[in-house]
Amino acid sequence: MFYYVLKYVLLGPLLRLLFRPRAEGLEHIPAKGAAIVAGNHLSFADPLLMPAVLKRRITFLAKAEYFTAPGLTGRLTALVLRGAGQISVDRSGRAAGQAALRQGLGVLAKGELLAIYPEGTRSPDGRLYKGKVGVAVTALAAQVPVIPCAMVGTFEIWPPGRFLPRLRPVTIRFGQPLDFSRFAGMAHHKTVLRAVTDEITYAVLRLSGQEYVDQYAADVKAGQAKRRRG
Repeated sequence: MFYYVLKYVLLGPLLRLLFRPRAEGLEHIPAKGAAIVAGNHLSFADPLLMPAVLKRRITFLAKAEYFTAPGLTGRLTALVLRGAGQISVDRSGRAAGQAALRQGLGVLAKGELLAIYPEGTRSPDGRLYKGKVGVAVTALAAQVPVIPCAMVGTFEIWPPGRFLPRLRPVTIRFGQPLDFSRFAGMAHHKTVLRAVTDEITYAVLRLSGQEYVDQYAADVKAGQAKRRRG
């Protein structure tokens, strides 16, 4: 219930007024039934603006740090995420990741939409980074289509490190659903998981027009942090 209060009363109208998000390809979102929406992740604004343009409810796999951030902003963020039923993803190890995967599969089993960011974290510089195979594992296990999504302009309005966003229009593009039924029963093959993930990433790349980097964004961020400490 709180999800729809946020979407239609408290937060959604404000977001649409401030950022005037333009949606393209909404016809690719199924009117009913389970599907994964896999997109690029440029900004904290992404999981706020995408639901604002969709008629259906969508559940995000959100990193656990969003639920535990300090300060007033952190507490408000946690309140919104919990109230909207978003799933906290503990990235501390494989067991924690598998628990989040099970929760995501539960969302799909109910015939709902699940949003996943294959990069696993926000882009540090606006480019598109190599996807992690969790999106492929989920898609093959649930046997659902994957809809690529590109957020365009959200890095410019709210890049990492900026306290408040700039008020500029953004575009959200949805592509044609990707069908991976040909890989049914092959979710344990690493080569298949890599191929599926790369196909999803390429579809997002075509929609977003970003520059691609064949590295994991988390590794790049870790390297940057290490250089700053040094």
